[in-house]
Amino acid sequence: MKPIHARSRFRCLASFLGLLCILSIARTSEQARGQEPTAAGGVPYGKNERAGGYADLNGAKLYYEIYGKGEPLVLLHGNGGSIGAMKYQIEHFAAGFKVIALDCRGRGNSELGSEPLTYELMARDVVALLKHLEVPSAHVVGRSDGGILALLMAIHYPERVKKIVAFGANLSPDTNALYFLDSARRDLEEAVSMITSGDTNRNWVLARELNRLLVHQPNLSTNDLKSIKSHVLVMSCDRDVIKEEHTLLIYRSIPRASLCILPNETHWITSENPALFNAVVGKFISDAFRGEEARGL
Repeated sequence: MKPIHARSRFRCLASFLGLLCILSIARTSEQARGQEPTAAGGVPYGKNERAGGYADLNGAKLYYEIYGKGEPLVLLHGNGGSIGAMKYQIEHFAAGFKVIALDCRGRGNSELGSEPLTYELMARDVVALLKHLEVPSAHVVGRSDGGILALLMAIHYPERVKKIVAFGANLSPDTNALYFLDSARRDLEEAVSMITSGDTNRNWVLARELNRLLVHQPNLSTNDLKSIKSHVLVMSCDRDVIKEEHTLLIYRSIPRASLCILPNETHWITSENPALFNAVVGKFISDAFRGEEARGL
C-alpha cells in the first residue's frame, strides 16, 4: 500500500471542504427557495421602456435593457427564452453591476433577421451591442444557448470579455452531450412540415431556426476551448439536460476554468432556485482565480 503524500492529503481535504461548502450553500438556498420576489420587484423585465432600447446590429433590429451601475455584466438567456427569463438575475446583479440584457434574435422584441440563425452570428451581435454601448469589455453570464455564446465570445473576442459563466452549455449537438436530442429532431421536422403546409398558427420559421440550432450546432472542439484566456465558471446541475461527462469535458479543456455542478437542481435553476444560482455566480465573479496549480495541472 502506497503512503498518502501531503499533497494528496491536501487535495482530499480540499475536495471534502469544497463538498461541505456546496452542500451548505444548497441547504441555505433550499430555505430561501421561492423567497425571491415573484414579479422581480414589479419591474416588467423584457418590456421596460424606461430601461430598454433598440440597436441595428448585423442586419437586425435588436432589443436590450440596462439596469444598475458598476462593472458591466451581460446576461444571455437560453434557446426559448428572452430578457424576462433572466429577471431574477437582472434584479440581483443590478445591485452591484451595470447589467446589460439582450433579446437574442427572434426572441422577445428582437428581429430574427434574414440570415440563418447561428451561434456565431449571435455572438457577433453581443459584441456589436457592446461596441454600440461603448462598453470595452464585460463579465458575461450565459444560460444554456447563452452559455455557448459566452464561450464563443471568449474564443473569438477575448478582448471583450472579463469573467465568463457558461451554465448548461454544450460543444456539439450529439448524444455524448445532450439528453434531449430526439425531441429536438422531432420538433425540427414538425416545423419544416408546417412551413411546407403553409400553417400560420405559430411562428414556424422561428421554431425551425431555434431547433436547427439544437440539432446541428454548435460545433466547437476542445482545442477551441484551450485558447480561452478568461477565467470561466463551467456550471451545470446533476439533473440537467446536459450530460455530466460533457460538462466535465468543457471544464477540463479550459486552462483557467472553475467547475460547479449543483446537486438536485435542473436546467431551469435560474428561475426555480435563483438564490442558489445567483450566490454561486456572484461568488465566482468576486473571487480571484486560484491558479492552475490548484487543479494539479
